[in-house]
Amino acid sequence: MKTLTTVEALRAALWHEMRRDRRVILLGEDIGVYGGAFGVTRGLLDEFGPERVINTPISEMSFTGAAIGAALAGLRPVVEIMFMDFITLAMDPLVNWAAKLRYVYDRACPLVVRTPAGGGRGYGPTHSQCFESWFFHVPGLWIAVPSTPADAAGLLRTAIRTENPVLFVEHKRLYGRKGGVSDRLPPVPFGSARIVRKGKDLTLAAWSWMVAEAEEAAQRLAEEGIEAEVLDLRTLVPLDLERLAESVRRTHRLMIVEEGVRSGGAAAEVAARVGESVFEYLDAPIQRVTTPEIPIPASPSLERAAIPNSERIVREAFRLMREFS
Repeated sequence: MKTLTTVEALRAALWHEMRRDRRVILLGEDIGVYGGAFGVTRGLLDEFGPERVINTPISEMSFTGAAIGAALAGLRPVVEIMFMDFITLAMDPLVNWAAKLRYVYDRACPLVVRTPAGGGRGYGPTHSQCFESWFFHVPGLWIAVPSTPADAAGLLRTAIRTENPVLFVEHKRLYGRKGGVSDRLPPVPFGSARIVRKGKDLTLAAWSWMVAEAEEAAQRLAEEGIEAEVLDLRTLVPLDLERLAESVRRTHRLMIVEEGVRSGGAAAEVAARVGESVFEYLDAPIQRVTTPEIPIPASPSLERAAIPNSERIVREAFRLMREFS
């Protein structure tokens, strides 16, 4: 085992896959010399050259479309979109091309789109958003939302090897987080949620950075006699509904933590599926802890007030246990 940051783990995964398979290429803005906005691809240009680490113009639609063409031609492109907010400019190729190719033409599209998401850095309303719920609504796209360096590396290796287009969401606050990573960087299967902490009173389901907040909340709840089980979903598509349902059968309560805004969020869909499958085991309504219906503020104090954190999770968990004990 090595201790790596998430940036280092992602870079190692890309390096291993590019060494393993010459068809893997990288495309994105400033990914060569600078290594992208957050340094994930730093050094790969020197190792693999400009034919495989391709700096692109500032045009998300054009280089995402080019990557889809490359995938159809037999390559395995990995695109980096500098901030998830800018994925809005690539909606047409992702939603109408990549996601539909298997259904319309029976053609695989081995495309990975990496993008940093989320707040916590004071970047403001157009550089801090979480849009995974939009793509949850698009059949044909897989969505990975890792929360640890090991899962970031393992899920990325799986994403590159699959024949499906994958949206790979990397939370910016995770980039500097350190964790143990196996030297072999074993691939992590999609659709396999991870039990972070076992409990019997309440299930806290989360993904990406919110897993860390849920884990901290669970520790504080345990000090007050509430044993919360923390479940890291790891991927939204495919969703490990079976493990979610198993957890709810044990705890009889579910709280879903999502950084995105409440209306139309992924948490709402997860809640609906759990309610449909194990409603009879629930002793309380399913709860959601989300960002309110506002743009993400640039002010650090306002940003902290808006985005879910461990304090809010603890407060809402106490309320749930008090009202439905």
